[in-house]
Amino acid sequence: MASIGFSAQQIILLVALGASLLTVTRAATVIVGGSENWRYGYNYTEWAANTAPFYFQDTLVFKYENSTPPHSVYLLPNLWSYSTCEFSKAKLLANPTQVKGDGFEFMLNQWRVFYFASGEANDCKEGLMKMVIVPWPRF
Repeated sequence: MASIGFSAQQIILLVALGASLLTVTRAATVIVGGSENWRYGYNYTEWAANTAPFYFQDTLVFKYENSTPPHSVYLLPNLWSYSTCEFSKAKLLANPTQVKGDGFEFMLNQWRVFYFASGEANDCKEGLMKMVIVPWPRF
């Protein structure tokens, strides 16, 4: 019966490789929209696609600077609600006063699809203020 043996160098290499795969990177804080912040008329679906990937424990910061009208942040329950900008079953995460100034922070702490939108006036349907985020695990 043949046995498979590893040399000391191979074992060290395997341990080093395993440790490098388990290295945890720090969570990021991401300002939604970058320098555009959270405002009417900016395409957040496109921004999210271009900014991805997002990871578990990353924090999204929704903020706006003296915008008229003000904007909110809702978590929509599903793709249909996102596509149609239907807020009846959505969860209000931040009202307009919470998003102003330093903004509202939301940590991506689950592996799921997150549907975000502003529920003020026509922000979602006409103002493009909606996006989809799917966080990935860190390795």
